[in-house]
Amino acid sequence: MSDSTRRLGAGRYIDAARVPDTTVTSVHELATADGSKVSGVLRTVPGARTVVTLMHPRQDLTHHVLVPELLARGYAVWTQGTRSVNNDTALVHEQALLDAAAGQVFLRERDFDHVVSLGHSGGGTLFAFYHQQAGLPPAQRLTATPAGRPIDLAAAEMPVPDAAVFMAPHPGQGALLLRLIDPSVVDEADPLAADPALDPFAPANGFAEPPQSSGYAPEFVSRYRAAQRERVARIDEIARHRVGEAAAARRRYKSGGQSADRRAALAPRILTVYRTDADLRFTDLSLSPNQRPYGSLFGRRPDLTNYGLVGFGRFSTPDAWLSTWSGLSTNADFLRCAPGVTSPALFIELTGDQACFPEDAEAMYTALGATDKKHVQVAGTHFGGPVQEGAPTGASLAAAEIVAWLTARFT
Repeated sequence: MSDSTRRLGAGRYIDAARVPDTTVTSVHELATADGSKVSGVLRTVPGARTVVTLMHPRQDLTHHVLVPELLARGYAVWTQGTRSVNNDTALVHEQALLDAAAGQVFLRERDFDHVVSLGHSGGGTLFAFYHQQAGLPPAQRLTATPAGRPIDLAAAEMPVPDAAVFMAPHPGQGALLLRLIDPSVVDEADPLAADPALDPFAPANGFAEPPQSSGYAPEFVSRYRAAQRERVARIDEIARHRVGEAAAARRRYKSGGQSADRRAALAPRILTVYRTDADLRFTDLSLSPNQRPYGSLFGRRPDLTNYGLVGFGRFSTPDAWLSTWSGLSTNADFLRCAPGVTSPALFIELTGDQACFPEDAEAMYTALGATDKKHVQVAGTHFGGPVQEGAPTGASLAAAEIVAWLTARFT
């Protein structure tokens, strides 16, 4: 792309097209059905009758690489955050649905001809979850979070988007963490404690010095994945115990308890989850082979980043853990929600993805309930970068596919 700017980073920041000079930008604050506030940015260009909405449960997508790509092709773009944007410690996905609904109501009121949801990465499962719940009669929608907190989705206006685009969607925050979490942790209070028999970065288990690809035996892979589920189940148990403690304190206070009970009910009891950058596929490229580079979403040395501060699900309330990060408890799971996506759907698989692997893409696409659906592959990495130096970015290739698909339906 001739009109592009370079952003520096380890795979996340890539070349982006320029926003057209004719773009009109406005910022909006919206009220959700449960009284929260969320904000979004609407960008329009002359003649735009279809608006594409980008949203992610945790991240601010105001400057997402697809924004200028879509504007340059004549589409309006709405980027919106949740109430937990850039701070997912208390992220509850059921509440994020109310945030998404506020945006969808706002866009319908703007009188666009068509509203299209576009979910990239974790935004894919968020929108799949939204489509599923929005498509149900209100009385059949969820009434509680996995932690047992009431959620009134029935009372919310939840317009169903006219189409759904999924770009490199991973299978959900919880499903993703289930494959990333390091099962060799033997003490949740000790970031270094490890069971050598499950250590993914031990040469005895097949690890090779980077950037050489490791080679894990099938038996180790099976034990490792089973142990990952066991660790998540153990953390679930801790989370549910802490939820139960807070609930008991609330009951005591409401029954005439002391101020100490009220404080106990309010105390967040934050979970710290160490070592969550340890999918074996990050270092063994023979597992689920595709065109991905060596390393994880966070860097080229998962044997180091696994022990660092940055990582998925590192800090969360018990409620947020059960709703968002537990692959065993969350409602926000792409495969579970996909049958409820009945609007026309485009699924874009990036051939160098490090979070949505080929077998994931096939299963997720197959699970979509839409009769009008299409699965395409474009060369790119998870965040839309090129698979090799000098190649077109995955974002630009995906944008071309998105526009061709939308043009065939909404002209």
